[in-house]
Amino acid sequence: MAPLGWATKVPDVTRMRGLRALLLDLDGVVYRGNRALPGAVEFFAFLQERGIRFSLITNNSTQTGAQFAEKLHRLGIAVSAADVLTSAEATADYLSATAAPRSRVLVVGGYGLRAALRRVGFGVASHHPDYVVVGLDMKLTYAKLCRASVAIRAGARFIASNADATLPTEEGEIPGSGAIVAALQAASGVAPTVIGKPQPLMLEMAMGRLGVSPKETAIVGDRLGTDVLAGHRLDICTILVLTGVTTREELAEASLRPDFVFAGLRQLQEALATAQRNTPYHANELRSR
Repeated sequence: MAPLGWATKVPDVTRMRGLRALLLDLDGVVYRGNRALPGAVEFFAFLQERGIRFSLITNNSTQTGAQFAEKLHRLGIAVSAADVLTSAEATADYLSATAAPRSRVLVVGGYGLRAALRRVGFGVASHHPDYVVVGLDMKLTYAKLCRASVAIRAGARFIASNADATLPTEEGEIPGSGAIVAALQAASGVAPTVIGKPQPLMLEMAMGRLGVSPKETAIVGDRLGTDVLAGHRLDICTILVLTGVTTREELAEASLRPDFVFAGLRQLQEALATAQRNTPYHANELRSR
């Protein structure tokens, strides 16, 4: 594996130098559980000082953008709800654009998913739904799985806010929304329409909000199969940090390669600062300290 900070494709430093916006994942990038990761507070101060735009795009559908903003405030990171785009909000907007008016939705998920669907006018139904929408559900029961599976088998469209198999926490990785989605797919025999990363919809929404183009945007994440893959699908710069799910060993064996790899946000900040000075640099300068 190339040393941390090296471009894992062609070392095109001009691509990092021209970045005007970052799409940042949350879990495993900015925080882990209820603890900010090293350098996260300073990183956001740096972005705001340098005028680098950002959007926080998370596959976690359990909370609203306002709730995520409140959590970040508690960690010392000042952002607004408008800076956050969740897979719940993306799912609600997708259904708003594609579903018939007054469609009935059975939800297997948390407050964030329910609130997003209510925001765009969908009624949450327990029986005879038109759609079954699934996200991470911390109060999952067998009865919920049964209702959802029966509804999908009866013809309800199966929508997944995301398919992340695990969620990084302070205690380790726990089952994520993808584990629930996999159970329902196995029980119903139907594959879902997935809205969150690695599908490009959330990235396109975030760039639209920021008013930036793919060539001046990078995605920063901790998962090869979601964050990096999503970036590849839109041909934007991909930056992997090793503070979440993906390990050095997994990266060494992976065929999917990010453009840049850093130990964490502190090292990424150093690289961005160096690139913005418009001076040549060598990969050795960007290695993890």
